[in-house]
Amino acid sequence: MQNSFDMQTLVFLVLAVFVAWKLRSVLGQKTGNEQPKDPFARRETPPMRPDQAQAPDKRDNVIRLPGAANDPVAPELPAAERWKDLAAPDSPVSAGIEAVIRQEPGFDPHEFVGGAKAAYEAIVTAFARGDRKMLKGLLAKEVYDGFEQAISEREKRGEKAESNFVSIDKADLAAVDVKGKTAQVTIAFVSQLISVTRDAQGAVVDGSAEQVSEVNDIWTFSRQLGSRDPNWLLVATESAA
Repeated sequence: MQNSFDMQTLVFLVLAVFVAWKLRSVLGQKTGNEQPKDPFARRETPPMRPDQAQAPDKRDNVIRLPGAANDPVAPELPAAERWKDLAAPDSPVSAGIEAVIRQEPGFDPHEFVGGAKAAYEAIVTAFARGDRKMLKGLLAKEVYDGFEQAISEREKRGEKAESNFVSIDKADLAAVDVKGKTAQVTIAFVSQLISVTRDAQGAVVDGSAEQVSEVNDIWTFSRQLGSRDPNWLLVATESAA
């Protein structure tokens, strides 16, 4: 029994030595002086066949980035064409946009409409909450005074209002006017809104907590062109018929 065990052990040792020798012959032996491979190292381009010959700057290993000097340049669209989805060419609104851009070339009417929609939602919800600090930064003084008076009267009655937007369906440029350095942009909003006012006991006194109502507003924003202050202030509001 002992001899059988020793013989098996010897066989396994011989196999282990043979496997180690084969691995060494295939993989080689590390000396400690090997240089690590650089994955970003430049590799020589293989010689090109005659049928692949082309100008040196057209070789396959040249990567051209968008906007390279030899890229074809798309012709710039006429000014009115860039915002024809907002205002018809040759319309008073389009002429007003051009007048703003003459004084502030960075003005983008698409970005303005997006910002106006955000301001519209912020102002309506701030008014419902009675957030005077928010309103003061977005409204001209005359408009702020009217909003603040309405908030104060609501608070005296012990009422609380809630306004939640479902969607803003439209924000159309209705007018763009420039007089001197003063620009005014009027936007017609159509929104879906849930609005409710409750008394001190929580009873609904106006609106509905479940019903969605369509609201049509016409708001005018103004700014002094060339001013360091980039903010447009709400200077007039009215409800569309």
